[in-house]
Amino acid sequence: METTDSINPIEAISAAVEAQAHTTDIDMLAVKSVNDTLIDASREPDPEPLYDKLWYQGEVSCLFADSNIGKSLFAVQIAEGIAQRFRVLYLDCELSAKQFQDRYTNKKTGQLHRFPDNFFRATIVPARMDLKDWEDRILGNIEKAALQMKTPVIIVDNIGYLCNNAEKGQDAGTFMMKLLKLKQQYAWSILIIAHTPKRHAWAPITQNDLAGSKKLFNYFDSVFAIGLSSKDENFRFVKQLKVRYGGFSYGAGSVMVFELSKDDDMVRFNFLYTEPEKNHLSEPDDNDIIQRDMRVVELHKQGLNYRDIAAQVGISKSMVGKIIAKAEQSTPASTVDSVDKVDKVDDGGQNLFENQESE
Repeated sequence: METTDSINPIEAISAAVEAQAHTTDIDMLAVKSVNDTLIDASREPDPEPLYDKLWYQGEVSCLFADSNIGKSLFAVQIAEGIAQRFRVLYLDCELSAKQFQDRYTNKKTGQLHRFPDNFFRATIVPARMDLKDWEDRILGNIEKAALQMKTPVIIVDNIGYLCNNAEKGQDAGTFMMKLLKLKQQYAWSILIIAHTPKRHAWAPITQNDLAGSKKLFNYFDSVFAIGLSSKDENFRFVKQLKVRYGGFSYGAGSVMVFELSKDDDMVRFNFLYTEPEKNHLSEPDDNDIIQRDMRVVELHKQGLNYRDIAAQVGISKSMVGKIIAKAEQSTPASTVDSVDKVDKVDDGGQNLFENQESE
């Protein structure tokens, strides 16, 4: 099935020509007045949402989750929906062909799930792997494959196979700039699947839960994550963590709730409703609270301010202040830096521990 793009090519070309007329090129820079920038941008077509309001055309986006949550299932489901309109290339570095087939086969009838013909799956051939200049080679192969298959939408599962040093800020930044170059050069839409380190089930999902350097998060256009609900083992929630186009529709106050269920020949994320994230987080036990408090004091000793501590631990700034104040009361002043005092802030309903009494 061939894809019909909703963007009028004549209008797009005309807008590009007019935009170029207002531009002064200076080596790597393109300079124009702010007013011309607004006028030229207004003549360009608006990007279409690829999946709800989580990922738009022309974005380098990221989906992350813990292991065995279902992020690959969700990514394939997203790809299947997009392939109804656009050609999609899915680089699968997780499953073998047999494992993929088993996942999308009706166990009772043996019927194979039928995906759109615009959906293409790519894998890395071990016999052809060459670790020398690996990052450039694999990105170059993705570029060639997308051009040959004419796929403007690319999904990579997962980032660990593209960037081996994602934990290092400089390497992560260089990798992301290479991805952004592909996006800008070809107007591609790219979704990168990533992991999260072990996290507490009582804590809200934050940008700090994305594995790797913080530079990764900074460079992505949009980021969303999957969490395991405490309500039911088959429930998942999806939370927006970063947007550049549009606004936050599924933040902490209104996450998307799904039920993971088998529909004949395919396990699907079936949307149920939206509600606050806190409804799907578990209650912390005494050990959780002790570990949390120790982490807060440790970060405070490292010199982090209250805002950064709150973001890393997943609690409010005022709660950070209460924990540190309690530690100062029970610890000699010389061992705890008390310079950073409690700020008065609006907790926004995100504090999970406000009902815990501080002795």
